[in-house]
Amino acid sequence: MNWRTLTTLALLAGALLAGWALWNQRDRGPATGAADSPPDYILNDFELIALDSEGQESFTLRAPRLERDPDSKTLDIITPVFVIPSKEEGGHPWEVRSRTGWVSAAGDEIRLRDEVEAVNGAKDDETPTRIATEQLDVFPEARRATSPVKVTVTQPGLIMNGRELVADLERNQITLKDTRTRYENTR
Repeated sequence: MNWRTLTTLALLAGALLAGWALWNQRDRGPATGAADSPPDYILNDFELIALDSEGQESFTLRAPRLERDPDSKTLDIITPVFVIPSKEEGGHPWEVRSRTGWVSAAGDEIRLRDEVEAVNGAKDDETPTRIATEQLDVFPEARRATSPVKVTVTQPGLIMNGRELVADLERNQITLKDTRTRYENTR
């Protein structure tokens, strides 16, 4: 073989190798997944009433924007305000707000994040309960809420700080771990 044939074969092998490398590193487009799917609908400045399996009001939601994921059927919400009614006659609803929210496809779990505040409305002769945290998971049908992070619970004359909140929203019973409590005279 002469040197021209060897050079041609070497250049051909190099071109094939370069083509194969470029083919394997090509842009294959966006990966398919729930995060890349556009919402199947968007609501702006709305009020929504969700019903439980028995047809009773589970919660009311007001927000400036909601997007529904078409794959998981979950809802992503900006600055939501949830009103969770009491099942007891004469009971008070909880009003829960945050910067962001997420609702499960079945509507049985609400995840609230960033500047979360929950307030239990009260009659004139009762005092409201206020919960402040950065993360709160609410289960409206069970009338229960949980938070693994730092939580502050206040009532007139009482401030409790702790973590790992478990709250029975129907009975207004709250449990915290690592609690520090401060009582103040309100008279």
